[in-house]
Amino acid sequence: MLSPEKQSLWKKLICAVQEEVKPALGCTEPVSLALACATAAAQLDGRVDRIDAWVSPNLMKNGMGVTVPGTGMTGLPVAAALGAIAGDASAGLEVLNNVTAQDVARARQMLENGAVRVMLEIPCDEILSSRAKVYAGDAWASVTIAGGHTCITRIEKQGEVLFALDDAAPAEEEACPLAVLEQTSLQDIFSFINQVPFEDIRFILDAAHLNDALSREGLSGQWGLHIGATLDRQCQRGLMTRDLSSDIVIRTSAASDARMGGATLPAMSNSGSGNQGIAATLPVVVVAEHFNASEEKLARALMLSHLCAIYIHFQLPRLSALCAVTTASMGAAAGMAWLVDGRYETLAMAIGSMIGDLSGMICDGASNSCAMKVSTSASSAWKAVLMALDDTAVTGNEGIVAHDVEQSIANLCALARQAMQQTDLQIIEIMAKKAS
Repeated sequence: MLSPEKQSLWKKLICAVQEEVKPALGCTEPVSLALACATAAAQLDGRVDRIDAWVSPNLMKNGMGVTVPGTGMTGLPVAAALGAIAGDASAGLEVLNNVTAQDVARARQMLENGAVRVMLEIPCDEILSSRAKVYAGDAWASVTIAGGHTCITRIEKQGEVLFALDDAAPAEEEACPLAVLEQTSLQDIFSFINQVPFEDIRFILDAAHLNDALSREGLSGQWGLHIGATLDRQCQRGLMTRDLSSDIVIRTSAASDARMGGATLPAMSNSGSGNQGIAATLPVVVVAEHFNASEEKLARALMLSHLCAIYIHFQLPRLSALCAVTTASMGAAAGMAWLVDGRYETLAMAIGSMIGDLSGMICDGASNSCAMKVSTSASSAWKAVLMALDDTAVTGNEGIVAHDVEQSIANLCALARQAMQQTDLQIIEIMAKKAS
């Protein structure tokens, strides 16, 4: 019989996954701005004719070069316009799910008329924030999102404050705090996924369904850099071997191709990122298929992968210079290792080796090239699993890797929180010069 303490921990871990693993249509940084604009427009009665928006440097970095689904256009201004014109303010990260071709044409006209301005918020204390002021004639409304992609902190209309987070009831995040992860270890997560009732975690199979659909779309068209489709063709030409390793990379990168290229299908995200959700999902799905794993075994492996990804990302800034697809792929390594031999030692070794392999990969903004990083990380994850199965791993005598996997994770996250902050500023400066 479960102790009350264990029951409480399991409930909180499930709640943490439900909070951090959600459907998202399009790159989540432009979508966050679109949500701010949609929420502001919902306060107005007239036709939106002008938008001014201010975003944090990190949100600007991740929104400059990404394609907005269904538009063929890149950047934050089109996301802002579509959010205000046709966004569903109640849909969270799927705010743009009902956009039509007519809406896209109207958004394009607003951009051509110079009616949409997106500017840097300077100074800005928040890593992730957007503030949108939407006009309909003389009327205006303003919405601020800060701290999380969907965390609305303030709503104003004509100078009247309609909502302020400080005055509101406790947020849902506080009712199910990710802070539970501060008292959780990888070993706790491993024990949880081995014992939790299948019915309690069946919902995670939705991640497999959504992200596999994106992968199939990526393989069927010329989305983004079409890395997955290109590698698939090279297998057909005999320049690559068709095997489990290549299938992991092809199917995972194809999903990212479709997402970053503007496909109108949602991704199941992780920690506010569709690419992180893809990286934590598809490698596990491919390995599960290879071994003809049951739905229950797939669900447990996916739960392990997504929880490990959340656990590591919780120790990072929400956005940083470290490409978080790498840490999501560490979750995938855990899930794949569990599917193959079910031992904690194997997944711990695999995560440690990945930290030794991918610790320097930078995030230089959301774009089609994210699929390259996804493919690299998926390959690294499977390579690390294969090494661990042979009782081989990067050791604590090498680089930032420690003898204990928890310390290795702490070392990696310390780099992202501290030393890589200057790297992030340099990346943003380089990208701002390109945009000017």
